[in-house]
Amino acid sequence: MTPGLFISFEGIDGAGKSTHVQALAQAFREAGRAVVLTREPGGTPLAEQLRALALNAPMDPLTEALLMFAARRDHLQQVIEPALARGDVVLCDRFTDATFAYQGAGRGFDLAVLGQLERWVQSVDALPAGQLRQPQLTLWFEIDPDLAAQRLAGARAPDRFESQPAGFFRRVAQGYGDRARAEPRRFARIDGSQPREAVWQQVLAAVRRKGWLA
Repeated sequence: MTPGLFISFEGIDGAGKSTHVQALAQAFREAGRAVVLTREPGGTPLAEQLRALALNAPMDPLTEALLMFAARRDHLQQVIEPALARGDVVLCDRFTDATFAYQGAGRGFDLAVLGQLERWVQSVDALPAGQLRQPQLTLWFEIDPDLAAQRLAGARAPDRFESQPAGFFRRVAQGYGDRARAEPRRFARIDGSQPREAVWQQVLAAVRRKGWLA
């Protein structure tokens, strides 16, 4: 059986990553692969309820982090792990890197605590003891926070993350950079400031370098 693939899309709000999830899904389908499109927080009925709380209800950083990982555990158990076991391609709009970037760097929450939660939640039966479920490829859409804010302006009513000041998003961007430097083989940097077609070509090139698309 063809092994499953797990690809995550990461970046600050307004980076443009969501635009290219559907295009990559279509490319894989044209190559004969079954594709599961999902997102975090969310992806299951329970996780979507937790998403609504996290994006709209006031809470402290620990509560926020616990909600994110609770949603992630249900998402892994109900959607991601079964899809990978079937040999599907899982395309996920954000995963754990977002928690380290937003709750860790953005909110200033203890990275060691986040690391412990990551180990608890992402230890799954399909992997040997000590290994964590992580994406095989993370497409990181990097963009200047000021440009991202311009793209978001007037698009919709902002949630409690989108309404944060520019300094918050600069810290989040730095958090993504820290994760990318720690795992350079997993991350592919995408210049999100480029026109849409140029960004898509970067996405396609990153996936082709892995040998997953012709």
